[in-house]
Amino acid sequence: MFDHVTVVVAVNNDKRPSQTTAARAAEIERLSPAGWQNVSVATWHGLTVEYCRHHGSSVIVRDVRNATDCQHECDLAATNDALGVTTMLVPTRPELATVSSTAVRALRT
Repeated sequence: MFDHVTVVVAVNNDKRPSQTTAARAAEIERLSPAGWQNVSVATWHGLTVEYCRHHGSSVIVRDVRNATDCQHECDLAATNDALGVTTMLVPTRPELATVSSTAVRALRT
């Protein structure tokens, strides 16, 4: 679908991640299959739309786990679109629909 995909680890001041932005990006890189030459990981402090503008990306891909996510993501997609960047919403695989960063953090403690 895309020639290149960048996984952007962004800072959200409303959340309290258990690792630094750099550590989260390194973990994603470590878990990515070695053969994925067209996938990169980047960190960003600011709006994702601004990352897209700065790096020439035209689409943001986001997942949707449930109806609550869908409403939030549709609102965010409308904002991104108004700012000139398309958002593609992809449904999460059913077996991953209940996974959240909060749940993963709880398992680690």
